[in-house]
Amino acid sequence: MTDNEKLAELLFPNITKTPEDYEKIYPERGLSDGARVSRFAPSPTGFLHLGGLFAAMISKLTTRATDDGVFFLRIEDTDKKREIEDGVSAIIKGLEDFGVTPDEGVMGFESESGAYGPYQQSKRKDIYQAIAKSLVRQGMAYPCFCSEEELNGIRAEQEKAGTDIQGYFGEWAKCRNLTFEQQEEKIKAGCPYTLRLRSPGQADHRIKFDDMIKGKIEMPENIQDVVLLKTDGIPTYHFAHAVDDHFMRTTHVVRGDEWISSVPLHIQLFKACGFKVPKYAHISPIMKEDNGGKRKLSKRKDPEASVSFYSESGYPKESVIEYLLTIANSNFEDWRKANKTAPQSAFPFNLKKMSASGALFDLNKLNDVSKNVISLMTADEVYDKAVVWAKDNDPELYALLSGNAEFAKGIFSIDRGTAKPRKDIAKWDEVKDYVSYFYDEIYTPDYTLPENISRDDAVAILEKYTEIFDASDDKDTWFAKIKEICEPLGYTPNVKEYKKNPDAFKGHVGDVSTVIRIAITSRRNTPDLHSIIALLGNERVKARLIEAAKSYK
Repeated sequence: MTDNEKLAELLFPNITKTPEDYEKIYPERGLSDGARVSRFAPSPTGFLHLGGLFAAMISKLTTRATDDGVFFLRIEDTDKKREIEDGVSAIIKGLEDFGVTPDEGVMGFESESGAYGPYQQSKRKDIYQAIAKSLVRQGMAYPCFCSEEELNGIRAEQEKAGTDIQGYFGEWAKCRNLTFEQQEEKIKAGCPYTLRLRSPGQADHRIKFDDMIKGKIEMPENIQDVVLLKTDGIPTYHFAHAVDDHFMRTTHVVRGDEWISSVPLHIQLFKACGFKVPKYAHISPIMKEDNGGKRKLSKRKDPEASVSFYSESGYPKESVIEYLLTIANSNFEDWRKANKTAPQSAFPFNLKKMSASGALFDLNKLNDVSKNVISLMTADEVYDKAVVWAKDNDPELYALLSGNAEFAKGIFSIDRGTAKPRKDIAKWDEVKDYVSYFYDEIYTPDYTLPENISRDDAVAILEKYTEIFDASDDKDTWFAKIKEICEPLGYTPNVKEYKKNPDAFKGHVGDVSTVIRIAITSRRNTPDLHSIIALLGNERVKARLIEAAKSYK
């Protein structure tokens, strides 16, 4: 038995499985040629943020190039000190809320689906240690007994010497060349240790790789003897990343571009372990304008960084994903114009069409996108989604909508399903204001008139209209009655005629309609007034016309 083999047994006496055993437990997936396997691998250390949702969406879309691609959720929970209570549940709920659900992986509390688990790193310790043991046997890893004080001392010496590169490598790696006897003595004496990679890298060597978003990248080779296992035997992110992505058979790693600097190390780890290197796609962060400049969307500074902001505000999940698609691929908007009602899943997403620089977050753009998404929903869909949101966020609105579902659906059906549907609602927290004039309980009259209409004229218009209106009139009859009261009051029923000779009239039929609209809804701009009157009914409309006329006297 060689010294390396003796050391491996000394360090891992209870680890009996080999990498070959795990190759059999987690075989190649047997997917079609070109099928992609990707993952979202967050840590449960805080809320799911928009950048995380964006990365998860891109990962999932990446796998949809074929019917048998796989998107899985892995929880990287090795840092128990930073983990928050219900952190895993918050991640799962955040993904579910926006329809970015995994095909396999962690599905709930203590719930998993798939043959390549466990999908929580805290439950994979034996797998990491089996690979670590193999590396020790090959002389590719060694125990490091340096204390924190000693490591700080090395850094101080390097700073004093003015070395170009700092860290634990080469001559500075004090435990790298310990003899087996020295290692054995320290281990048997109970000295704490970490396990480090014996890096084969050289300072004058460079690596090249082709990032699927950034393009060709060249970087210095890794020369650091990085820690693989901490003193408690738990792996570092870097080591776990390589082991997990290999045995879960990940083909494409999609993640934030803050990890680009780690690619040389990760490629080195894959090769040291004898694993195939996956393809990488590094996403630029979502940016925000701030005091004339740009910065990353911040979890601490920006409420819109949390995905809960969108759920609580009432943005439909379809709207948020639709917006993220517009910043993911620049050709999405043109595709949407040509495919107005096509499902988002029909869009031919392409990693190579992602911007290499960070997209700018634009809340106004999100609102525009969401208005368009909601405008294409049926009245039933709008009702159902608004009620679900209101139940958790606005009890008063929930009571109004659910109290008479048919009436509420009637409201949402106005001007819906037309060639040019109205786009009044961007999110469900705007629904209460949108429907307020249909419900006396929340209706607050505001009879402010346009400057070109006098109070006396408004009284005359309303009193005349009160005499002749009928909520059951068809649209042509309804409009004919409005035209009928125009001329006696000095208004023309013909807008073109008014434009030709405006001095000859007080106004036109549109102005008369505006007075009636304000009296009934307290707004100058509403959906189809005829439909509103029909839904409110004779009694309520008449009462509002009379009340408005009184206010002008």
